This record gives sequence, structure tokens and C-alpha cells, in this order.
Amino acid sequence: MVTIANIHDSKAAYLLMRILKELCSSVKTIIADGGYRGGLAETLRKTFGYVLQVIISNYREQGFRPIRKRWIVERTFAWFDNNRRLCRNYETTFDSAEEMNWSSN
Repeated sequence: MVTIANIHDSKAAYLLMRILKELCSSVKTIIADGGYRGGLAETLRKTFGYVLQVIISNYREQGFRPIRKRWIVERTFAWFDNNRRLCRNYETTFDSAEEMNWSSN
């Protein structure tokens, strides 16, 4: 999902969950980073039945350690950067930016 820059991801998450509910009914747990803390987890649980598991790193105490499951997402973004059209945002519309993500696969 591509949104404009002044909409925080946690605000767009509600719309994304509506779409996810229609397309992927088998999803039960969603893993998110610290930006999704707050009332969003309770709202998603009540409205859609999803469990939002917020993972917060404590690297300051333990030093750097990869967070389980999150490395999969980071690796995927690294693969996107291998594509010349995806390493920078050359697109002028949201639809063309999303289409570039789909066509690069």
C-alpha cells in the first residue's frame, strides 16, 4: 500500500486491515514495529480480530541483534534496492509507484 508522505503508517493501517481481511482471511497475527503502539492494537483486535504484535528493540542494553521475523522484511527491501527503478522514487503518481513495485517482481 502506497500513501502520501504526511499520513503516518499507523493511520493507514486501518485501511490496510480492511483490504487484508477481504483478501487473506487466514491471517491471525500481524507483526509490527514500535511505530504502531497505542490504541491501534486494541482497535484492530476488536474490529477485525487480528492480534497486533508490536516488536520493540532494546539494542541499547543488549547491543545489536537481529529481530526475529523482521529480517525477512528488511531483506525484501534490500532486494527492492537491487532494481534500478525501485532504489529511488522516480514516479510522479502513487499508482505508477505501486505499479513499479508489482512489475519489478
